[in-house]
Amino acid sequence: MEKFDILESSMVPLTVENVDTDQIIPARFLKATDRNGFGKNLFRDWRYTADNQPKADFILNNPSFSGSILVAGNNFGCGSSREHAAWALADYGFKVVISSFFADIFRGNALNNGILPIQVTPDELKQLFEVIETNPGTKAKIDLEAQQLQVIGSNISVNFELNDYKKMCLINGYDDIDYLINQKEAIEAFEQNRS
Repeated sequence: MEKFDILESSMVPLTVENVDTDQIIPARFLKATDRNGFGKNLFRDWRYTADNQPKADFILNNPSFSGSILVAGNNFGCGSSREHAAWALADYGFKVVISSFFADIFRGNALNNGILPIQVTPDELKQLFEVIETNPGTKAKIDLEAQQLQVIGSNISVNFELNDYKKMCLINGYDDIDYLINQKEAIEAFEQNRS
């Protein structure tokens, strides 16, 4: 995974609530086991018509909005436990998803795939949507070390919670296996002391 420290990006607003993993990546695209290529089918049924034409009214097809931060409605990532949802978001280019609530399994899958889920209060989420609607180019700065989200050019500043282990993994670009490999010397020393 890529190392995550400070991210500065514009934001893409998806105001829909209760977005489940089947909406993020429909089940018919789950045949592949490689993480690459899922981004083209992210929100497939919302992004395209039945004859594969982009739907002009869907936010990802609106050229006014771009960036690697998705600001989503409440209860994002509910539904089935498919890791492919995180793969699709990451492959599309999202590095952060902000919502007022995440399904637990989705949160874990996101973190395991290098996506930072930031949970904010409903009022903070409303403020984010309002500032993005007013100025689609609005940028946010995410400082992972400080665990802070700052909307540039505004007084919106949010401190967010994150598990210390997952924070360390994101900062170092580790998945769980990378972390264990990084602990090889300590593991070998422990094993030798047991003999």
